[in-house]
Amino acid sequence: MTSNNGGVFSTMVRAGRTTYFVDVREAKNGKRYLSISETQIDGEEKRKRSTVRVFSESVEPFRQAVNDAVANIS
Repeated sequence: MTSNNGGVFSTMVRAGRTTYFVDVREAKNGKRYLSISETQIDGEEKRKRSTVRVFSESVEPFRQAVNDAVANIS
């Protein structure tokens, strides 16, 4: 995906009443960052959204932490 709002890449994962969006965006200074958002629908059909941004200098340590966590799930 390429768009005028800084979007470079986007994918989504649906998990029941929760949807995860994983995006690569480009800041105004040209640096790219990872944006992970979670949207949940509560019992009243209201949407709640939370977002985490991981900037380029932290992507590799963040990836390693996620890989380590995933390895310990099963």
